[in-house]
Amino acid sequence: MSTLNGPVSPDVTTMIRLDHSHVFLAFHRYRNDTAWWRKRAIVKSVCRALEIHAQLEEEILYPAIARIEPDNETLKKSRPEHQEMREVINRLRALGPESAAYDALFMELMRDTMHHVADEETTLLPVAERSLKHELRTLGAEMTRRRLELLGEHPMEIALNTAGTFPIATALLGAVVACGFISVLRGRRPRSTRAGRLR
Repeated sequence: MSTLNGPVSPDVTTMIRLDHSHVFLAFHRYRNDTAWWRKRAIVKSVCRALEIHAQLEEEILYPAIARIEPDNETLKKSRPEHQEMREVINRLRALGPESAAYDALFMELMRDTMHHVADEETTLLPVAERSLKHELRTLGAEMTRRRLELLGEHPMEIALNTAGTFPIATALLGAVVACGFISVLRGRRPRSTRAGRLR
């Protein structure tokens, strides 16, 4: 675990921006005429990602910014915005993709998220980069550890929804992992077997 404190760990602000990008990439895969099973996978993937992201910010980033700028207006409204987002997520989960309100509610969630992200990226993240510059990697390491814990609470759900949201990327990753696994297995054969095949 000590390597997470070294140069391997990304800055906390980089991690926040990557989370924002991931959610927007998933959102752009959603269409009103998308198959119901794929809609569900995209929505579940986005909702879980937003919940984890909000929790990480509330536990790690926001307290760090509050130490240096306790009266920051964007910071003050961020937690209530997260709560509103959670309420929309709960309403989405109560519906299914066959509901007429499903598409509109998901669009509402994404509009609110885009507004929230714009505030963070133009106000909070620059404050953190300016005032917490010597802590950014340490905070990033802390966020990485906590993210792994939160992801570990829902591994199968996250894997299935990611596969439904990004099927081609998932298939390619699966192929790369399978090739690596096969290479490892081939490398473990006894030397005599390998030598015998070379003759």
